[in-house]
Amino acid sequence: MHPATILVADDDAVARALLAEALKKEGYAVEAFASGEETIARGCQGHVDVVLTDIRMGAVDGLTVLRKFKQMSPNTVVVVLTAFGSLEGAVEAIKQGAYDYLAKPFRKDEIKLVVKRSLDHCRLLRENAQFRHALQRTSDCSPLVGSSPAMLEVYKLVARVAESKSTVLLQGESGTGKELIARAIHANGLRRAKPFVPVNCGALPDSLLESEMFGYEKGAFTGAVRTKAGLFEAANGGSLFLDEIGELGAAVQVKLLRVMQDQEVRRVGGTGSIKVDVRIIAATNRDLKRLVTEGKFRNDLFYRLQVVPITLPSLVERREDIPMLVHHFLQKCARGEGPTVRGVLPETMGVLTRYRWPGNVRELENAIEQAVSLSPGPLLTPDDLPEAIRHAAVEDREGIRRSDPASDATLTLEEVEKRHLVLVLKETKGNKVKAAKILGIDRRTLYRMAERLGLNLEDAIEGVKND
Repeated sequence: MHPATILVADDDAVARALLAEALKKEGYAVEAFASGEETIARGCQGHVDVVLTDIRMGAVDGLTVLRKFKQMSPNTVVVVLTAFGSLEGAVEAIKQGAYDYLAKPFRKDEIKLVVKRSLDHCRLLRENAQFRHALQRTSDCSPLVGSSPAMLEVYKLVARVAESKSTVLLQGESGTGKELIARAIHANGLRRAKPFVPVNCGALPDSLLESEMFGYEKGAFTGAVRTKAGLFEAANGGSLFLDEIGELGAAVQVKLLRVMQDQEVRRVGGTGSIKVDVRIIAATNRDLKRLVTEGKFRNDLFYRLQVVPITLPSLVERREDIPMLVHHFLQKCARGEGPTVRGVLPETMGVLTRYRWPGNVRELENAIEQAVSLSPGPLLTPDDLPEAIRHAAVEDREGIRRSDPASDATLTLEEVEKRHLVLVLKETKGNKVKAAKILGIDRRTLYRMAERLGLNLEDAIEGVKND
């Protein structure tokens, strides 16, 4: 594996040498330049992972280097170096797409940490694009939305298992998108041209479910006036999605196990066996291991099903995806005939990201659809959201206020905002990118917000890290 390529651009020879030396000791391939022109010229010649550039250089300054790299190599991460007194330039750099900035004089440990984070960011972007591309290759508009580390791990598993024949068990809370993942596995696998047949195991009593899944012969029971093929036969060559597999009764569990072992079905009332070639993708929001312990689910069937287990994160575990999901659902609503809503106010996004979402993504989609239907304007306000979500947001604020003995009902709105910003920074451990996402704003607005509230963002982050 080749070491990461890092360019250092600084017209200060001492600073340039110190940076280059510190990074070379970390095993990186480092190239140092005294001007912006030389740095840009090197960027035109080949792949670069990270650029560390001073803002103030000769004719071609650091911001120009940043803009050029964003044009010719969007995946290159640019970190801006700034002297004291040039905060405005650093804010402008962030606005134009710099990943981060460092104030001079800087510590070697600080440089190493920022470069490591930059490379991790680079890798996540690259992997996310790779796996999302793999999952979208059979669809112009993938329903899978999210770029959080938790969802990236799901994308990886889906991409790896899609073209195998292995049985997959999808686990996760209700509303986390298990059927979407099942469809993605099918659509990106070798069986994509064959049927994808979903069946809800909890929607029918066992007697009806058995005849639906395995089919029946004419006269097998009262009302069986003709022979009917089951869902296994309908899915032959393709995939059968067994949703809510934990709801299966004992008799159907036995028959399902036999089909999975023998790849044969016997219709209800029939005597002969019918060969089938079906991939099973099962899903549950229940703890199957506990059901096995309680004697409610067969141990042998459980191990047959969980050849490849994939656990989908709850929405609370991937809060950073909420702004992306919100805008996805807004675009989906815009394709209908109803009112057009272009976006949401920052305070609305704040309510949405703080809510606990017991119904997960499904609940979020329903909330956005309802809010769009009721909104009188082009931007969603907190008042447009369902009452339960607004009420929960108020309770959360009250809980925060009660848990803080120093707080009282006379706080000004500005003081409340300032406290909330500090709480978000604590939650993200000082990560500005994550804090901005939770607040539903970009990093430029985050700096403006801190300035308006009289909060030194860097001091606040340092304080959070030292807590």
